[in-house]
Amino acid sequence: MQNQRLSRSEQRLQTRNRLLDSAATLFAEKGVNGASVEQIAENAGFSRGAFYGNFANKHELVIELLEQRTARELNEVSEIATGPAPFEALREWHRGRAGNLDGWLSLRTELLLYAIRNPEFRPRLAERERVALDAHTSSIEHAFAERGTEPPAPAAFLALIVHALEDGLLFQRMLHPDDVTDDIVVDAAEFLMTNWLNTPSDSQ
Repeated sequence: MQNQRLSRSEQRLQTRNRLLDSAATLFAEKGVNGASVEQIAENAGFSRGAFYGNFANKHELVIELLEQRTARELNEVSEIATGPAPFEALREWHRGRAGNLDGWLSLRTELLLYAIRNPEFRPRLAERERVALDAHTSSIEHAFAERGTEPPAPAAFLALIVHALEDGLLFQRMLHPDDVTDDIVVDAAEFLMTNWLNTPSDSQ
């Protein structure tokens, strides 16, 4: 069977995705400012013109990369969190990501540094962080609703704790691989949720 020919829109999407993947790799290695448009295009197997045929500038690519990667991760985790045995499934997900933890943390850190250096980018990063926080909040509300109890503090506040703790624990995992396991984030989240679920609320 002959390979089906891609349509122009499919070819364009494929090119954009290859450029985004190339940028993610180079940003993790060199930083956003250290990776040029020419390097991103060449690493993806394209010319400089192909880059500008898809993105107005590097800033536009950074925004799309942030949105693409955040949406991809959120969809994966949300599907797991609403399925059976979510903590065990999340452990498997984190173990799978562990092989690329350095690259993931490097890219995430570079996007944060880019926001610090470019204040106009901060609202976009904050918006994507809010999406992740809202997902944590919904998951926590769901857990308490299933138990028929109220959380010991606003669910959004508990979600902020979980979200911030995840970042810190992943850096500790990178720095102390012999002492901190791939399961640390899920272990910590499960520990917190178990204690919160068993903490009487003021209304009870």
